[in-house]
Amino acid sequence: MLESIAFAALQEQKAKRRWGVFFKLAGLAYLLAVLALVVDWGGTEKLTDGKHTALIYLQGTIEPGGEASAEKLNVALQSAFDDKGTAGVILRINSPGGSPVQSGIVYDEIRRLRAKHPDIPLYVVVEDLCASGGYYIAAAADKIFVDKASIVGSIGVLMNGFGFTGAMDKLGVERRLLTAGVNKGFLDPFSPQDAKQKEHARLLLNEIHQQFIEVVRKGRGRRLKETPDMFSGLMWTGSQSIELGLADDFGTVDSVARDIIKAEKILDYSVKENIAERFAKRLGADMAQSLIFRLFGGERTAIR
Repeated sequence: MLESIAFAALQEQKAKRRWGVFFKLAGLAYLLAVLALVVDWGGTEKLTDGKHTALIYLQGTIEPGGEASAEKLNVALQSAFDDKGTAGVILRINSPGGSPVQSGIVYDEIRRLRAKHPDIPLYVVVEDLCASGGYYIAAAADKIFVDKASIVGSIGVLMNGFGFTGAMDKLGVERRLLTAGVNKGFLDPFSPQDAKQKEHARLLLNEIHQQFIEVVRKGRGRRLKETPDMFSGLMWTGSQSIELGLADDFGTVDSVARDIIKAEKILDYSVKENIAERFAKRLGADMAQSLIFRLFGGERTAIR
């Protein structure tokens, strides 16, 4: 009898384990199905047949390796122009600017694609901000649409930093800088500013500024109503930008797709950070936080 009871108990435990495994697997399958439906896995939106407006979002600082890098923007632009169903492209911009090199690469790619696909127009729709490098890119568009309260312009170039020599003198800190080449410590923030180096920096900025001006003049053409302040780095509202010829008209993504391109269906071609990249960044942050904790002790501080 005891043997029978023990055997029955063992069978019951096995059955419970089997059902436990079954429910865990079912729960995992359900979770994966939900993730597949709701998670943004990155990349561009799947292409479908039929006439449509291609949308690309340029948001944030234009910089290498960022969301608004030339690499990601150009991949999106190429995909949009190469799709046979694309009736027109909208570049939606909300950016304070950034790298002149990255902006120039995107500008040149837009010009190349427009020459390769002359029947596909590209329009810029400005949201809150289209300044500096953002406007550099916008100048390549066929037309620029704004909101009346958008901020547009900042056609200028800057190089910024800090000088710590005064604080170092008060603290009794001595700067020890060894270089091979008289200008290798160019604009070193811990050394007194050199007049010749400062003048050379101005020459660099002026040349890049002139490149910016020529891009705007070439892109806007006769629409541009130049004023003494236009290329001074000032910014204007959307309404003022239309009056100055920096923009063409008021419009939104929907209105441009509907009324200008005549293709209300909008497909997003923006290249987005995928889940693997987001996980890698988070993992890297967690590892750095753990390393700091191990090295220095104390309470854990989030690095975000």
